[in-house]
Amino acid sequence: MGSRKMLIDGVHGSGDEATARFDFDLFVIGAGSGGVRAARFSANYGAKVGICELPFHPISSEVIGGVGGTCVIRGCVPKKILVYGATYGGELEDARNFGWELNEKLDFNWKKLLHKKTEEILRLNSIYKRLLSNCKLFEGEGKIIGPNEVQVTQLDGTKLTYSAKHILIATGSRAHRPDMVGQELAITSDEALSLEEFPKRAVVVGGGYIAVEFASIWRGMGATVDLFFRKELPLRGFDDEMRAVVARNLEGRGINLHPRSCLTKLVKTDDGIKVSADHGVELVADAVLLATGRVPNSKRLNLQAVGVEVDETGAIKVDEFSRTNIPSIWAVGDVTNRMNLTPVALMEGTCFAKSVFGGESSKPDYSNIPCAVFCIPPLSVVGLSEEQAIEQANGDILVYTSTFTPMKYTISGRQEKTLMKLVVDAETDKVLGASMCGPDAPEIMQGLAIALKCGATKAQFDSTVGIHPSAAEEFVTMRSVTRRIAATGNIKTNL
Repeated sequence: MGSRKMLIDGVHGSGDEATARFDFDLFVIGAGSGGVRAARFSANYGAKVGICELPFHPISSEVIGGVGGTCVIRGCVPKKILVYGATYGGELEDARNFGWELNEKLDFNWKKLLHKKTEEILRLNSIYKRLLSNCKLFEGEGKIIGPNEVQVTQLDGTKLTYSAKHILIATGSRAHRPDMVGQELAITSDEALSLEEFPKRAVVVGGGYIAVEFASIWRGMGATVDLFFRKELPLRGFDDEMRAVVARNLEGRGINLHPRSCLTKLVKTDDGIKVSADHGVELVADAVLLATGRVPNSKRLNLQAVGVEVDETGAIKVDEFSRTNIPSIWAVGDVTNRMNLTPVALMEGTCFAKSVFGGESSKPDYSNIPCAVFCIPPLSVVGLSEEQAIEQANGDILVYTSTFTPMKYTISGRQEKTLMKLVVDAETDKVLGASMCGPDAPEIMQGLAIALKCGATKAQFDSTVGIHPSAAEEFVTMRSVTRRIAATGNIKTNL
């Protein structure tokens, strides 16, 4: 009760008193997932809310964005649409052994899919604007000029200044371009989602989820794809066993992997972009995608003028309630570089609104957050990886795995295995982590996330009746321990 009282005493006052002194109770800079959630919920609590966002365009810059933010306009949503499109490539191949007589030549129309994708993000952009009907929306660039003052530069250059009792920064992040000769010839994920011409020869640089997803997308649509990454396996930070399965599946689908490799130079030629990598590798591509990380959008916010602290990457430093070192200024989402996922930004925005305007002290809980990598087939995880469990363990760890050919592939003949895994605390029987690489993994993992959030034990998994025939039932039929790892201290991996 003490922390709640302290927080509310620090920030909470009556709306009437705040509005008398300020133009707004809350002004939000950035109308992406976190900003829109915080604005809407704060307004529902009775706050007078202003929010600003840059003008709409599918490809972002320092002065272009759009209501809906990265996820809706140039991230999760358009990416998933392209993943759906790419998945049909393999499905059509698999259909032949199910009796579908298909012509030998199958044509893929990239421009048609791109048009449908753009229609959908425009529709969602409009919906997000409607969601802000209880807030005052400004189109323009926002920056902070005082602890309680925001300036919005409109499209015509007009500058508007507003005071607010609370300011929330929710400006997200943008793709990072590494220093490399010829890097201006390459594209980022923004442009990759809006390419006018389909790249028949694609090079992807990076080992993170964006890199493996785009490699899967373009390969599924018929391109030749080369994926370069610095480590031995892609997806650093995920379970090592799962990373190995993803790498095997990418290769099995025809993607050329170049582990422990970095690009050194890009040169424009008549035949395309000449790509040079270390180890003497050279090839020519129609498109080179740099998927080498993202950086917080904090540079143009004028933070130094009011003393808001940022780290070396530009991420805004916040406490457990998303509050900066300036009591009236808060930040949520990717700009804080905590856990950069859309649903996490939504959680942070919700907790902010509850704490500041709902009279309920609420801080985000980052435990057992599920996530997915939409490569083909996808990887999805919740809780601890095997390596994390070993590192954090006080006692022995039990690992249960199941590797099998999905029923569908026994007919189609596709040589691709699904892997499922549970990591269990031997002493308490609590399930610490679950992971899966295979068809429908994210849909299955969302349900398991609830179980882990509730503290489910392996015995409870075992006592659950499975749905048959399904892949998901394997999670409740893993009876034999694959391996037991004794508590011997920290184990690090550098794969």
